[in-house]
Amino acid sequence: MSLTADLVLTGGPVHTVDPARSRATAVAVRDGRIVAVGHDEVHELIGPGTEVVDLAGKLLLPGFQDAHVHPQGAGLELGMCHLADTVDPAEYLRRIKAYADRNPDAEWITGGGWSLEAFPGGAPTAAALDAIVPDRPVFLPNRDHHGAWVNTRALERAGIDARTPDPVDGRIERDADGNPIGTLQEGAVHLVGKLVPEPTPEEQLTALLRAQSVLHSYGVTAWQDAIVGTYANMTDPAPTYRAALDRGLLTARVVGALWWDRERGAEQIPELAAKREELSGGRFRATTVKVMQDGIAENHTAAMLDPYLTGCGCSSGNDGISFVDPGDLRKYVTELDALGFQVHFHALGDRAVREALDAVESARTANGWRDTRHHLAHLQVVHPDDVLRFRALGASANLQMLWAAHEPQMDELTLPFLGAERGARQYPFGDLLRAGATLAAGSDWPVSSPDPFQAIHVAVNRLAPDAPDDTPVFLPEQRLDLGTALAAYTAGSAHANHLDDISGSITVGKSADLVVLDRDPFAGPPEEIAATRVQQTFVEGRRVHAAGDA
Repeated sequence: MSLTADLVLTGGPVHTVDPARSRATAVAVRDGRIVAVGHDEVHELIGPGTEVVDLAGKLLLPGFQDAHVHPQGAGLELGMCHLADTVDPAEYLRRIKAYADRNPDAEWITGGGWSLEAFPGGAPTAAALDAIVPDRPVFLPNRDHHGAWVNTRALERAGIDARTPDPVDGRIERDADGNPIGTLQEGAVHLVGKLVPEPTPEEQLTALLRAQSVLHSYGVTAWQDAIVGTYANMTDPAPTYRAALDRGLLTARVVGALWWDRERGAEQIPELAAKREELSGGRFRATTVKVMQDGIAENHTAAMLDPYLTGCGCSSGNDGISFVDPGDLRKYVTELDALGFQVHFHALGDRAVREALDAVESARTANGWRDTRHHLAHLQVVHPDDVLRFRALGASANLQMLWAAHEPQMDELTLPFLGAERGARQYPFGDLLRAGATLAAGSDWPVSSPDPFQAIHVAVNRLAPDAPDDTPVFLPEQRLDLGTALAAYTAGSAHANHLDDISGSITVGKSADLVVLDRDPFAGPPEEIAATRVQQTFVEGRRVHAAGDA
């Protein structure tokens, strides 16, 4: 058998995310695996059939892993009425009308991605939609998918009027007379979302492959799908992953987080175990359970230890929603942990974070230490008493780094209602790092950009990439250095995904999941990190993305 390599990448810095050799200048690949990491000596593996990639001074990284993402939903939205790249209400209406005009036979007008800060109080109205689409129901989830904008036709289809009670896990926004205005929050979204026709299986596969291509273009080679199951209007992606596998079209490694139905209890655990066996195979494993413990701060459904403030700075009496009873949560997580499941928590408010950590602690106490690698995503507000518990319990902090910056949604819809003390506890990346927590990272796309460098830019600078020059740094003591932020998005997420034995760093024996950049961001100023682009992406040594200038 030939000892030459199939692929050699050389001529530039290699950031390995391997503490034994953090930097190199050449990497060799054979049969999809890394066989050499070093310098000029690697060139001895170049033979007549070796593809040589000249890095030309640009950085080589291990592939990124997104630890919290919704690819199929993102791909579907890209093919529907897409609103995610603007905050202009007039532009929203122009796009919605144009989409409706282009699709006269569509029974429903759907898509989404609008931003809360575009509307007073984050609550758009049915009347605005009625003026442009009066004849068909309109259902448009917002950017964070914790709310939806609907027109009067959609409200009528769902039978929602002034007499309709709020669901226990949501809220219908109303006018002074109690009439619904056209914005639905949390569990109320499902009242309309359940009526929207599902995309066809072929449309779902097209959406997943579209999303996979986008993720590869940003250097993402593996991810954790944060909802595998039926939630609100989101279509279960499990059959789509199976179809992609059967056709040989899934080029990424994927961990599926099976959705915990919060309207049910422990009786669903055997069903989840059966799904794990049924769905896992090839590059897809359904080894995680997703528990959404609370909502979001902007609509005051994130679960807080103390009530939100009102516009005048007084207590509102509302401390958010814990979607799963905390006592029940401890029992469920203990049972899931005993079965070897990882639990992926949506925990955004400080009470939800504490409830999730309490559940992990109960599991550790009952079952002993198991390599289940539970992780908490979002972590917008964390009480200082809970920061050290991440390391003690072996719970990873799954960071959505892009959100940790001053921008309209933070400054207008969040900070005034949290207050100064609680507002200063947001996204404590630095505190978690110093406390010894394992950091992972994810985008939550389509909630926000899937580009890791946009998020890493914020983690390092605590400023949005497009922030005006006079924008203050958001809690500068919580900044991460570039190496730590990159490690969270590679080795940290690989750890969360139980893929660290084969990926997450450029190490001999691991899979050749590699990313070639257009520069070395370590060599430039921190304020230019977001300008970094991916030129080539490899999975198991096979090129799955090449930019036009690669």
